[in-house]
Amino acid sequence: MSIGTSDPAITVDGMRVAVRIRRSARARNYRLTLDATRGELRLSVPARASIRKALGWAQGHEAWVRDQMARAPQTVPLADGVTFLLEGRDTLIVWDAKAPRRVVRQDDRLIVGGPPDAVGARVLRWLRAEAKRVLEDETRALAQAHGLHVATVGIGDPKSRWGSCASSGAIRYNWRLILTPPEVRRATVAHEVAHLLHMDHSAAFHAAHTRLLGEDPRPARAWLKAHGAGLHGVGV
Repeated sequence: MSIGTSDPAITVDGMRVAVRIRRSARARNYRLTLDATRGELRLSVPARASIRKALGWAQGHEAWVRDQMARAPQTVPLADGVTFLLEGRDTLIVWDAKAPRRVVRQDDRLIVGGPPDAVGARVLRWLRAEAKRVLEDETRALAQAHGLHVATVGIGDPKSRWGSCASSGAIRYNWRLILTPPEVRRATVAHEVAHLLHMDHSAAFHAAHTRLLGEDPRPARAWLKAHGAGLHGVGV
């Protein structure tokens, strides 16, 4: 167990796991969570708590940490030769020294040239741009078809939600929706557009969601519940 405040950590099965410590004036007890994407633990402690004692408490929860790490999504690096989900299909990243730097999609392959050590960053930029284009087109088309107004459409990478809609008509999505099957993505778009009618999750909202989508959204919701966490492991 490391007790230096610059690099606190605990050990799990002999391996060092970084711990990000956050002091809180409101905290009365220790609270431990796992950020699977960054591979670090987050430990909230009272403002005047002893870091040594807090880390000792966290070390005592090694079994819990081990279990959480086992449940965490596997990392999928965007690199040459890696296969990942794109619109629900296995897609292979291919680096070709003779290819242009821009990403070119050919069937179930993404072909990219340029410096090999920048492949992941270029593919990620392409994915985010593609997500923005597709989600904006689908959102505006659906809203227009039903006489609804969308102010703006944006993307981000929130950990806890796939989309959001503000009362102003601003809609935002998680860019990782471009990785999901099209029917799952469209169900999420219909969900957010339905919020233009009902800013809640009432029975009226769910009826509007189904009507806008034109089918039962529950299978799409089940797909996200089963596979959504794994999509957060895709990155550079």
